[in-house]
Amino acid sequence: MSANVLTRVEPTDACEVPVVDIAPLRDGTDAARVGAELHRAASEVGFLYIRNHGVDAAVVERARRAALAFFRLPEEAKREAGTNQYHHGYLKPGSTKMYDDARHDLKESFNWGIELFGESGGDHNSTTAPANALVGPNVWPAAMPELKTSVYPYFEAASACAEDLLRGFALGAGLDAEHFIRLRDRPVSRGSLQYYPPQPDGAEKDQFGVAPHTDFGLLTVLCQDEIGGLEIRLPNGRWVAMPPVPGTCVVNIGDLLERWSNRRYLSTVHRVINRSGRDRLSLVVAYDPNFETLVDPRAFCSEEEVPCDEPVTCGDYLLWRFGKAFSYRQRDEEVSLDVSTTRLGS
Repeated sequence: MSANVLTRVEPTDACEVPVVDIAPLRDGTDAARVGAELHRAASEVGFLYIRNHGVDAAVVERARRAALAFFRLPEEAKREAGTNQYHHGYLKPGSTKMYDDARHDLKESFNWGIELFGESGGDHNSTTAPANALVGPNVWPAAMPELKTSVYPYFEAASACAEDLLRGFALGAGLDAEHFIRLRDRPVSRGSLQYYPPQPDGAEKDQFGVAPHTDFGLLTVLCQDEIGGLEIRLPNGRWVAMPPVPGTCVVNIGDLLERWSNRRYLSTVHRVINRSGRDRLSLVVAYDPNFETLVDPRAFCSEEEVPCDEPVTCGDYLLWRFGKAFSYRQRDEEVSLDVSTTRLGS
């Protein structure tokens, strides 16, 4: 059945989406065991809940309150912080299409990256790394100057969590712990505030808060609110809900990590449908290392095995995906890359 239209959603059985306590990974007391659990979750499901993740509840709550205040600003104030060439800033409803024949998504979002730049745009922290198209000044709203100090700590905490997890995935695969994150002084990670209005009355079956898709990058760390609405498609084709679980974050594998693992790990199709009748908010960090990081699957291959994909740099791949998904980028020169990732109809 196609994933591009609304299908029946079932409750999630406890055994289907793992819950992993990563404290022994973070403190080093049993990193190997946690790595094995992460490796299994990535190979079998592609989604998991994590406990003891190090993202403080007070940091999450502060970011959530600020995010709601931002999305309640007048449209003009939000649009003054519109997205720049580095994919930083505000995206209005209808700015994203997750596959070519999709309806535009209902969600609004606000995105930012690592703070390396002052108001003039000069790089204050690094003089040796090359310039690139995904690391640049952030766009913070003039109408709400406190947004930066309210949400940036979440970005830092969730990024640190993602790095811990990537060390665990590497250990679980029998690799050096730093395998995925050797280059991370200028990561192309994005923080994102995502607002989902209630599903409109009479909405078409193929209208979503965010349509079925896989995430583009390496790894996503997500804090849901209490509303719910996230749904994933299991490898057997069943759609199941990912309800909020107190004290946890949701983690999912992205296309780049699936590619890097020679397709051992699953970048699982998911979507958001806000049936609650209430506002829904997610706090997201899409973690990726430096632009120039070479995503090469050969470390996951035996001597006799042929890699499923050619090596590609992290940044080039992300630019190609952004160019297809975001309407504001389609005004620019089209990015061409010989990669194949779409599995929505499978």
